[in-house]
Amino acid sequence: MLKKGGTSLDAVEATVRTMEDSPLFNAGKGAVFTHEGRNEMDAAIMDGQTTKAGSVAGVTVVRNPIPAAWAVMEKSEHVMIVGAGAKQVAREKGLVIAEPSYFYTEARYQQLQKVLQADKSADTSYQLSAPTKAESTAPGKVKVKMKGGKPQSSLDGQNIFTEGRKYGTVGAVALDEHGNLAAATSTGGMTNKRYGRVGDAPLIGASTYADNQSCAVSCTGWSEYLIRAAVAHDVAARVEYLRQPLPQAAQATIDKVGKFGGDLISLDRQGNFAMPFNSEGMCRGYIKASGESQVLICKAE
Repeated sequence: MLKKGGTSLDAVEATVRTMEDSPLFNAGKGAVFTHEGRNEMDAAIMDGQTTKAGSVAGVTVVRNPIPAAWAVMEKSEHVMIVGAGAKQVAREKGLVIAEPSYFYTEARYQQLQKVLQADKSADTSYQLSAPTKAESTAPGKVKVKMKGGKPQSSLDGQNIFTEGRKYGTVGAVALDEHGNLAAATSTGGMTNKRYGRVGDAPLIGASTYADNQSCAVSCTGWSEYLIRAAVAHDVAARVEYLRQPLPQAAQATIDKVGKFGGDLISLDRQGNFAMPFNSEGMCRGYIKASGESQVLICKAE
């Protein structure tokens, strides 16, 4: 796309949308289940040339959240629209509205069951009724009743709330022939998330940021911490204000995240990129204007 003269926005939207169509990622088709057995998705996109941005949160039937986020940026005066409002924006844009059952995948449903059982072992019990494939994501099809205990989500290093629940968020950053940067991020959030929870992905500056004066960033990790640390913007601020080289800025930010875990991809206007992480691994890749490309997973690669 970029070789054909497409913009960086075109590139990140198309890349993320493709991953949203795959059940392998926690975005779109492969989104994880909430505590109530639904799929609630978030996405954001940002233009480094204008610093305009758009995001959606809590969408349940928009097949591809990332073009909906772009529609918010292009067609409204707002930055973020959630729930029913995001669905309406998608309809007006002519985007595909899918049945809730479209987002069902057996692997994600079993992942929810595993987390619920883990919570049950941690002094929390549930009453469950397994859904059929066709009805899995209809409200109430996974019936949950807490009898005791509560999730622990403080930043004390405990992992009961996050272990096995946060992986698969997708993102992309790009630089086009005009020297413009863009970033995009999409996610289904955290398995077993509750109470209308919104993570870092749709929050500009937390998970997604792009500015031609600094860099483009997409990141993921423990959302509750990344939001408070404004991780994506922190990388950009280090580049712009401290004049740190991008690899140094990105690594310093990940080091600050520390034990809570974080992964990011970043790119500046000179084509320098950095993809640091402190989790067990991160599926990542790049392609340069020369055609050189590489796909990596482990830290040692």
